[in-house]
Amino acid sequence: MKKVAVLTSGGDSPGMNAAIRAVTRMAIEVGSQVIGIRHGFQGLLAKDKVPLDARAVGGIIERGGTFLGSSRSPEFETEGGRQKALAFFSEEGINGLVVIGGNGSQAGADALNKMGFPVVGVASTIDNDLSETDITLGVDTAVNTALEAIDRIKTTASAHNRAFLVEVMGRECGYLALISAIAGGAEVVAIPEFPLDPEEIARELRAAYDRGKSHAIAVIAEGCRLNASGLSAWFKEHQERIGFDLRVTTLGHIQRGGAPTAFDRLLGTRMGAEAAKSLYEKESGVLIGLSKGEIRRIPFIEVIGKKKVPDLKLLTLARILAR
Repeated sequence: MKKVAVLTSGGDSPGMNAAIRAVTRMAIEVGSQVIGIRHGFQGLLAKDKVPLDARAVGGIIERGGTFLGSSRSPEFETEGGRQKALAFFSEEGINGLVVIGGNGSQAGADALNKMGFPVVGVASTIDNDLSETDITLGVDTAVNTALEAIDRIKTTASAHNRAFLVEVMGRECGYLALISAIAGGAEVVAIPEFPLDPEEIARELRAAYDRGKSHAIAVIAEGCRLNASGLSAWFKEHQERIGFDLRVTTLGHIQRGGAPTAFDRLLGTRMGAEAAKSLYEKESGVLIGLSKGEIRRIPFIEVIGKKKVPDLKLLTLARILAR
């Protein structure tokens, strides 16, 4: 392909810059020009572009976020918006596109591909909710950020014999909460796929004290029906009956920030390079992801609209180890 474009879309995740760098340098290696699209699909519709060469993507692999910027675009979700994007590609002589992002972004990539334009996706979201992928770009950094917070909270919880609730991101997927709870030694974990009601959470936290623990940590995914704010209100209302209060920490967007881990830098590099090679080899309509330890080209049809469910064995393990 003579000219390819790359954009990052939706929520940013650590490692996106590594993927942009790899797409650019691998595309140049196989003889393509590269255009960066600023601010995702919205920038695509606004024709907000920047030429990329090997030097333009130097010094970005260690940076969090995405130096191209990201956004969400309701206009692109319409047929008219996508036709506008195709017209831009035609004007610029762009022959293919790499979309680095999560579920919504890859749905947009699939829609363009179905209109006949070659698109390849790179699985990038801290939520780890893309089907057929073991782990998506940014997850490792987000888990380590959550783990550092849990470790710090556990120290002060032990000093004061308190119960803490830590809410982590993940949207409707509980992977981040589940892995953070196991690695952080939490006493309770609640995720959207296997929720706990407030009474169960209170009972498990109380049981931790009864077993002689000096602290009790609950990790909850933001996508649960009762999130941190709802649980905080419930515990205040029932504090006298259950015999203790609950301190709440919501990690929020700090999980997306900061330098990517070595794992995410390497994963972004491997997936970005494979995306550029896939376009060069004229294989589009695929998501580049990690499956069974290998970088694979996964057809969009196997990914889009599919729900990824956490491994129930990990949830059982979390509950056993919390004793």
